[in-house]
Amino acid sequence: KQKTNLNDVLNEYLNLAYHGFRAQDSTFNVKMETDYDTTLEPINVVPQNISRVFLNILNNGCYSVNEKKKEKKDSFDPLLKVSTKNFEDHVEIRIRDNGKGIPQDILDKVFNPFFTTKPTGKGTGLGLSLSYDIIVQEHKGELKVNSEPGEFAEFIITIPKNL
Repeated sequence: KQKTNLNDVLNEYLNLAYHGFRAQDSTFNVKMETDYDTTLEPINVVPQNISRVFLNILNNGCYSVNEKKKEKKDSFDPLLKVSTKNFEDHVEIRIRDNGKGIPQDILDKVFNPFFTTKPTGKGTGLGLSLSYDIIVQEHKGELKVNSEPGEFAEFIITIPKNL
């Protein structure tokens, strides 16, 4: 673990996810809104693993808004919102997309290994499961998801500062 500026890491991986999707599909576009808490000091994390978590959730968000854009065409404006919030004993990171959302009946399965809603060949079902382990097991934090099908999915990551 090393002292890491989560605002910088989150911003870097937001841009990486966007450009990764653009490289696969030149028509892909998404508005990105950021709200980084400037009072947030660097905290002890494993930066490579936190980066994987951010990139996985951001890639899922890009995928979801892109799929919704294909359906809704010009009547839909893709949006990714990322934020950090500094609390006394923990940091909260929120990653929200206005894509297809997650149906309520599978919401409790999204962190299970090999569970995926993506078509064959598009997802392994390991991304969120590994992300969950990195946040919960390795960093003693929490990874939660809120969703309204057809409207949004929001992942809330909580990492304690006293690691």
